[in-house]
Amino acid sequence: MKLGSLKEGGRDGTLIVVSRNLTQAVKATGIAATMQAALEDWSNTAPRLNALSDELNAGKASGAFALDVTKLAAPLPRAYEFVDGSAYLPHVERVRRARGAEVPESFYVDPLMYQATSAGFLGPRDPVVVPSEDYGIDLEAEVVVVTDDVPMAVTPEQAAGHIQLVGLVNDVSLRNLIPPELAKGFGFLQSKPRSALSPVFVTPDELGDAWQDEKLHLPMRTWLNGKWFGEAECGVDMQFNFAQLVAHAAKTRPLSAGAIVGSGTIANEDTSKGASCLAEQRTVETLRDGKPSTPFLKFGDTLRIEITDKNGASIFGAIEQAIAPLK
Repeated sequence: MKLGSLKEGGRDGTLIVVSRNLTQAVKATGIAATMQAALEDWSNTAPRLNALSDELNAGKASGAFALDVTKLAAPLPRAYEFVDGSAYLPHVERVRRARGAEVPESFYVDPLMYQATSAGFLGPRDPVVVPSEDYGIDLEAEVVVVTDDVPMAVTPEQAAGHIQLVGLVNDVSLRNLIPPELAKGFGFLQSKPRSALSPVFVTPDELGDAWQDEKLHLPMRTWLNGKWFGEAECGVDMQFNFAQLVAHAAKTRPLSAGAIVGSGTIANEDTSKGASCLAEQRTVETLRDGKPSTPFLKFGDTLRIEITDKNGASIFGAIEQAIAPLK
């Protein structure tokens, strides 16, 4: 099934079930008022939401209406936790090679992960508002999973059973603020503003055979200002699958229902697939030409992030955003 949230009913939105073709929706408030509420009682709400989804896709749901993506909030307008990994090591290897650094051996056995911003997420059509172009505005196209309650110290095998939803995120980065922040030795803060989520999240079964080994095996397609930018394969070169990432996040603490766990920027060893962030493209250019030629995003630039199935149908809907100045 596919779930989203309308921009109404307060900060956490109103839960809706969305049709498989992303054209129709129906409010699910008789089951759960919000997606967070649904996730907190998932064993009870999921079967009822699935039944409503079946009715909607059969054209039998009472109260169904045409879906207007501009009226959607992020599926989870805010979450108790968002932890983001960096599971695609070709990206890490290239970035470090560009500055003459080796990749530590631990990176191949222990996931990279940081605590990201979760107090609010942008909707799929909301602008990315930044105070200054000088900050080095970048997109990062990633896959995320959403969990129910995850106990502390779960194994990856156990963690797999706690992955309930899959979606996309534009994990916005301000690249020129990152080096001085990391130099302090205390991690990201100002360099990681709010991110945007895809119009809908879907249950893993909705992905069919594209969901295998706790990975999504489809290309991540990105466009900048209407031009193709990349289509890196999500299922290729992913060093740690989502079950391993969830288990890593829960090693010393439980995760609350509604926790979002990110894959990190999708990147492949094969650079002909393009890139999923500007920093990646600039690194490829630096290694090839000695300097980057692709600029970071400017005010007025637009981006699109989307994954389609093997028949070309959008699965999660597209994240479409413009870069805008703070007013």
